[in-house]
Amino acid sequence: MIAYHRTALAQQLVQALQGKALLGDAHNGLFLAAPRRTGKSTFLQGDLAPALREAGVEVVYVDLWADTRRDPGALIAEAIAQASQAHLGLVARTARRAGVTGVKVAGALDIDTSRIGQLEGGTLVDALRSLHQSAGRPVALIVDEAQHALTSEAGEMAMTALKSARDQMNLPGKVNLMLVMSGSDRDKLLRLVVSAAAPFYGSQIQTLPMLDTDFIAHIAGLVEAQRPDLVPVDRAALQTAFASFGHRPQFFMAAMGAVLSPLSGHGGRFETALQQAAQDQQARDESQMESDFLGLKPTEQVVLWRVLDQGARFRPYDAEALRFYRDKLGRPVSVQQAQKALESLRQRTPALVWKSARGEYAVEDAAMHRWFRERRDGGAWPPAPWQGSLPVHGP
Repeated sequence: MIAYHRTALAQQLVQALQGKALLGDAHNGLFLAAPRRTGKSTFLQGDLAPALREAGVEVVYVDLWADTRRDPGALIAEAIAQASQAHLGLVARTARRAGVTGVKVAGALDIDTSRIGQLEGGTLVDALRSLHQSAGRPVALIVDEAQHALTSEAGEMAMTALKSARDQMNLPGKVNLMLVMSGSDRDKLLRLVVSAAAPFYGSQIQTLPMLDTDFIAHIAGLVEAQRPDLVPVDRAALQTAFASFGHRPQFFMAAMGAVLSPLSGHGGRFETALQQAAQDQQARDESQMESDFLGLKPTEQVVLWRVLDQGARFRPYDAEALRFYRDKLGRPVSVQQAQKALESLRQRTPALVWKSARGEYAVEDAAMHRWFRERRDGGAWPPAPWQGSLPVHGP
């Protein structure tokens, strides 16, 4: 597997998280959004986490998509608990085996070792504070796919506890707890910061930069080093193909391997074949979304249509939504019918709709928004054959 490191970006974010940047609010929480499969998790684990460790920071990483069957709040608590226990030392481990639960950490803090990682009361805050004191250095908690925490009450509680821990542990001019929250859907991640009831109200969502021309130059250089017969590689053509792959390195590199393989049977320049592969992948992605949409029942189609059209403004049962469903289907849709359709969209494999613990809805895959907008703006929406009664092409 080819490794490409964004060291400069990681160093800049470390400075911001430590409160050393001239402007910005990252020391109160860094919220990063990037589309799925564009290298976000690779950057967090392969660049940001090592850069933080080199700066003397204890790093805890948890991916809330690692096991979607488990409660997000429990995953967060468990990651902190594991890191805490690694620093409790021999005394604490011996005490746990002996059934003693109270242990003094770093000579200052008494914690209940049997409850580290639980969410009741302030135990999550206590675990973070104990980790900071026992490690003797600042702590950075990286929560990947953080928006998934909003799907359960325990996940919301964990986010509120993390905000409390930040407020308690950080002092003027001294950042002891750094929080990094990432998400593959900006609209969902916004729900952590956008309302007065959100746990991190007032924070800003930043977009993680896409892999750019430096990445393409790196790949082109590798090709030229291994295949002198292909010098010079057309970097502009590679950049175009990469964009057509949605800036997703996994798909791009797989296609590169295929067209450069001696078994490909391809004669001529590989860049042309790569661009064709990118177009084929884009067509397959769009065909799958269209197939998913057309495979739905009529009520499910109009409800998903409304979710795509409204985004974060989506309200499933208000008067405007019910009017929308009726206009598109040519018949009334009750609240119960809309609710059943939403639940069906959530239960599909893979799910088409996401729901927060507060009853907020969004499309599961943010890429569907781009597909919807391009078809709508091109006059090709809804997909044919449309099951509704009105042959309209607008929302």
